[in-house]
Amino acid sequence: MTEKFLIEPCGALQGTVEISGAKNAALPVLAAALLTEQTCTLQSIPDLSDVHAMCALLESFGARTHFHANTLTVDAGGAEPLDASYELVGKLRASFLVMGSLLARFGRAKVPLPGGCAIGTRPVDLHLKGLAALGASIDHSHGFVSVSAKKLQGAKIYLDFPSVGATENIMLAAVLAEGQTVLENCASEPEIVDLANFLNTIGGKIRGAGTDTIKIEGVRRLEAREIRHSVIPDRIEAGTFMLAAAISRGDVTLANVMPDHVKPVTAKLKEVNISVEENDSSVRVFCKRDSKIIAADLKTMPYPGFPTDMQAQFMSLMATAAGTSVITETVFENRFMQVGELKRMGADIKIESRSAIIEGVNRLTGTQVAASDLRAGAALVLAALGAKGATEVSGVQHIDRGYEGFDVRLNKLGARIRRV
Repeated sequence: MTEKFLIEPCGALQGTVEISGAKNAALPVLAAALLTEQTCTLQSIPDLSDVHAMCALLESFGARTHFHANTLTVDAGGAEPLDASYELVGKLRASFLVMGSLLARFGRAKVPLPGGCAIGTRPVDLHLKGLAALGASIDHSHGFVSVSAKKLQGAKIYLDFPSVGATENIMLAAVLAEGQTVLENCASEPEIVDLANFLNTIGGKIRGAGTDTIKIEGVRRLEAREIRHSVIPDRIEAGTFMLAAAISRGDVTLANVMPDHVKPVTAKLKEVNISVEENDSSVRVFCKRDSKIIAADLKTMPYPGFPTDMQAQFMSLMATAAGTSVITETVFENRFMQVGELKRMGADIKIESRSAIIEGVNRLTGTQVAASDLRAGAALVLAALGAKGATEVSGVQHIDRGYEGFDVRLNKLGARIRRV
């Protein structure tokens, strides 16, 4: 049954919210669990539909998973390199990462082209170029990609673009390749570092994660016995709650945060006249009395630039800021899906190529809107918090892909959201 959020105006959000483990760190680590025959105990795993879809995919290969209270155990000792299910892979893009793990462990994999949010073309050619450089043969047919190799050989690989997914898939394959792999112009996101830490925990030898050059010394076997790993906090969820505090002109403290990971969001909030206080593992976002939010320009960039996954939420804030702001999307070509719905709420936004020009209005008005993807859905919920009148947000299943109990946790801060 399709669910909706009914959102009433709530005033300023107040209180403390605990940030979940990062979805975008958990999914690659789950794919990496296919590399080892040992049982992996993974902690701080968010209870999300995407995580459950990834578990179902691992189980389709013969792995066993058990999830309870944000702890997930994975036993891939009995896994086999079966053809990946089109239905399961179509649910989330990160499923394509099983290709690198299956290729490294079994010498072959057959995976359909991946699904996920409809935010533009995200080609997998960089993934395949990297795997080919390691010695894999690649075949495309009937919507599937098949890769195979009798032996993977370390190589020097330069990525045309610092793709997160390609960096992860190549790391997964190279960890069992013979010799050294040097991956240049690679992604440096915190989730890459988390994956490298997990791979090293299970017996890999990886250096340089978090920089634009990663060096991987291939090993013959991953021989770690007791495998435990806790994924990092979700910087996008943290950024979303930071924007919720700002939009509602509230005072919210985020616990379980790595402040360095949300620096681009912190910097922009300060620029638009929102106060942010950082501690070792928490961030407080608040508005000083009678302070006016002012417009600011923004351009999305690969990490450590402003994340594309926070662009839609920031647009909701700028919709009622004083002045004109310009948001330029450089990562995905179709990531202004929220614009039409924000305009239904009274926002003044014009699209010119890859930029959105936003003239701030005094207040948005509640109405019926639909979430087209995960981050657009979050942006609409945030916009509704400060709107005049009730807002109905449909397409909640998109939001549930990336935010655990989003409505429940916002309500604990003073929001008025009903799931129906």
